[in-house]
Amino acid sequence: MLFHPAIHDTSATVDSFWESERPGLERVDAAPLARDETTDVAIIGGGYCGLAAARVLAMRGIAARVLEAGEIGWGASGRNGGFCSIGASFLGPLEQRGIFGEQETLAFYRILADSVRLVSAIAGEEGIDLQAQGPGVWTFAHRPSRLKELEAQASIGQQLGIASRIVTPAAFAQEAFACTEQAGGLFEPLGFGLHPLAYCLGLARAAQRRGARLHAHSRVTAWQREAGVHRLRTQGGVLTARRVIVATNGWLPEDLVPELAGRVLPIMSNITTTVPLSDALLAAQQMKTQAPAANTRAHLAYLRLLPGRQLLFGGRGDTTGRPAGLGAMQRLLEKRRSALFPALTGVETSHSWRGLIAATRRLTPALGTLPSDPSIAYAFGCHGNGVAFMTWAGDALGRMLSGERLALPAQLSGLPDRFPIPALRLWYLRLMLLRALVEDRMD
Repeated sequence: MLFHPAIHDTSATVDSFWESERPGLERVDAAPLARDETTDVAIIGGGYCGLAAARVLAMRGIAARVLEAGEIGWGASGRNGGFCSIGASFLGPLEQRGIFGEQETLAFYRILADSVRLVSAIAGEEGIDLQAQGPGVWTFAHRPSRLKELEAQASIGQQLGIASRIVTPAAFAQEAFACTEQAGGLFEPLGFGLHPLAYCLGLARAAQRRGARLHAHSRVTAWQREAGVHRLRTQGGVLTARRVIVATNGWLPEDLVPELAGRVLPIMSNITTTVPLSDALLAAQQMKTQAPAANTRAHLAYLRLLPGRQLLFGGRGDTTGRPAGLGAMQRLLEKRRSALFPALTGVETSHSWRGLIAATRRLTPALGTLPSDPSIAYAFGCHGNGVAFMTWAGDALGRMLSGERLALPAQLSGLPDRFPIPALRLWYLRLMLLRALVEDRMD
């Protein structure tokens, strides 16, 4: 564990806005594993990735069981900002073209676009109420120099048939909202906001209806490989499987999977929500859109106006995970929020919470099977854009393990290199955040 143990305490309820609405959502019956069982595919992680994989496997007649350490949706899948959008890398399109080439960059972005469409398709097929808002996603430039990368993103979208467009500062204020720091922006019509926990629980029920078995509060405490099978031990029993999917992203259990150890950099993301905003406050900031929005700062800020008129506002900065850090990050986000939206200075915060996203050393996701043991599949490194991408990744793993051959672009293929001296990853994170502060001040 790189962060304080409190971050990994699955017995604690996350005090998020979404969690406060769990009682009003249709529940998922996922009893802990209570005895020794056998399945074809065991899936570690009950978030978007693991549930999407379980759904596809069950649809194809393959027995699948999900082992989740906490409640279904306890991790990032139940507490993120609810952005269903194009993205899953800390590299922009210009950087990717330089590293991977034009065709691989297009192939990667095609997957990202398909990921957003897949969420909508699954919701339609399974009758999941996403509480969708949009349509579309905004990215606004915090400096004029950042428009270049947004123009490259718009060009990629247009090549894929998406009517992405760049807007002037005046047009952004007219269509989205007024804030103190924007030099125009990018609008991508493919994407929307959603209720992340409602989607996660809906995906869980869909997997169950298809025949998958789900076990909450079933942390894997030991893993033995013998005689061509895997034995995953939990407090309640042992699950024996021919194949395993590791779908834990930022909460990767490195002690259980040595081949994956040191390849993930967990990054803390913090989110706040305000109390419902009055008509006067909304008018003061010219809030017209319910589409999600994020700025181009390396020290990212992301926000969306929720259906009940609460403003969700998130960002990064905590590098310890200590309980006291939650209050400090709330105050920092309130300061950032007020700097962007002066009329909201002093508005009460209703909820403040945090969770882990996952980055890799190559700054792109990883998906595949272990070279040392092809019976173990993995997906991780959504880089803060897990709603769409991790759904696609789980769906892809389910198809792969049921015999379908997938052609993956270079950005996804193979294991990313380990971080040098993995025990020092939090120091790498601190250096990244320091660098982000410097970059944000540069033209």
